[in-house]
Amino acid sequence: MQNAISGFSKLSKTQKIDWLLETYFNNDESSRKLVTQYFNSDEKLQKLHDEFIENTITNFYLPLGVAPNFLINETLYTIPMAIEESSVVAAASKAAKYWLERGGFKAEVISMVKIGQVHFTYAGKKEDLLNFFTTVKSQLISDASPITKNMERRGGGILDIELRDKTEELDHYYQLHATFETLDAMGANFINSCLEQFAETLKLEAEKSLEGQLDIIMSILSNYVPDCLVRAEVRCKIEDLKDKDIPNPGAFAEKFKQAVSIAEVEPHRAVTHNKGIMNGIDAVVLATGNDFRAVEAGVHAYASKDGKYTSLTHCSIDNGEFCFWLEIPLALGTVGGLTSLHPLVKFALQMLGKPSAKDLMKIVAVAGLAQNFAALKSLTTTGIQQGHMKMHLMNILNQFEATESEKTQLVEHFKINTVTHSAVVEAISKMRK
Repeated sequence: MQNAISGFSKLSKTQKIDWLLETYFNNDESSRKLVTQYFNSDEKLQKLHDEFIENTITNFYLPLGVAPNFLINETLYTIPMAIEESSVVAAASKAAKYWLERGGFKAEVISMVKIGQVHFTYAGKKEDLLNFFTTVKSQLISDASPITKNMERRGGGILDIELRDKTEELDHYYQLHATFETLDAMGANFINSCLEQFAETLKLEAEKSLEGQLDIIMSILSNYVPDCLVRAEVRCKIEDLKDKDIPNPGAFAEKFKQAVSIAEVEPHRAVTHNKGIMNGIDAVVLATGNDFRAVEAGVHAYASKDGKYTSLTHCSIDNGEFCFWLEIPLALGTVGGLTSLHPLVKFALQMLGKPSAKDLMKIVAVAGLAQNFAALKSLTTTGIQQGHMKMHLMNILNQFEATESEKTQLVEHFKINTVTHSAVVEAISKMRK
């Protein structure tokens, strides 16, 4: 067992790397080369990346791809996607092209309310706390005005503060449940600053006016934002669904709808179904400098809002028309954070036409819907492995350090043969013999 290290964060980056290599890699020079070859040659840019997080030793790259031909509300987009999984960008592009010829995607933001909470305990009478909150509510808002004035100038700010009694769930537990409008900012820092000011005012005023003990536990925004909603959909006449993979559009529509219905009632399927949606969503969220972990947590909570985990997408067939849609919570920003720091994030946002937060919500929701449509179309027609494994072929060839000549020959070979890991291994071994 290695000894713990003290003062690691105070070491220079070179010293950190030296310690890691000595401790875990026996000062192996190939490991040193691996770490240093991912440094950016532009020292200023590298310093910027180093300062995004703590204890930086190098950069970890993900591919940044693009999916063109997304027609959203009559505007054509090429969508940036940062992701390592094979076939995601290809599937999104394929779905975009398919719906481009059928009227494109429609998307609308339903609401943009974000939430923060001050969690506290109070051991006195509920009636006293309720009366106290009624008198102190306006002061909570006014004391936060130095924080909110710039946001208010742009049209955002605090929407409301409620006192919520949670004592049936946990003894003496109450919360201030606050709602916010943060416009084009994701708003985490703004919300958390407001909440900490609420907590300070609440504590000070309680000490003056309440007999029972009021203790602040914590103040923090919520990543569950069920009232920050966006809807995306596609629709067309059933006969217009026809393409080379769909010779019988009526049968396809019914089978597709059944596949969605299964995800609506079967949680084991719903998790995988929704993971496919998040392939598209996370890739765009990451490319545009937003917090994909927060988005994931909020979206999956929303999928369980009725007490059972279920599909995020839905499908209907009415009067000869096919409709496929998604409604999800997305708290995104296009100003602040990495959006103004990371050069490739700025590049991605410019590619999207410097969207507002509302516009980005629509684009991201559409990417998720497109991803799910592509997956379900494959699952209910040719099967998902055919396309996925062909995209995965290059990863397998790279694992075996195939030469360019071998890659060319094997790509040709697998245009007419089924791609499996064992089949690729067999083919490359036979070629090398």
